[in-house]
Amino acid sequence: LTEAGPGWGVDRLKPYADHILHSFGPERVMWGSDWPVCRLGASYTDWHQASRNLTAGLGPNADAQIFGETAREFYGLRT
Repeated sequence: LTEAGPGWGVDRLKPYADHILHSFGPERVMWGSDWPVCRLGASYTDWHQASRNLTAGLGPNADAQIFGETAREFYGLRT
């Protein structure tokens, strides 16, 4: 987000998100933020919503992987 610069939007970030998801798959991608630095370009809520928009349509399993399961597995956290 902060690297995208002023006027960023989901359309500008989509090619990068698509490339990452295609290259690695949801099982190797975990969502994160650079909060509080991201606040230079948007609120945390705006960034989280943009991220959800970037992964919309991937299905509930991919969504669960990206927004929690991949990190849980990587860090060996119990549910």
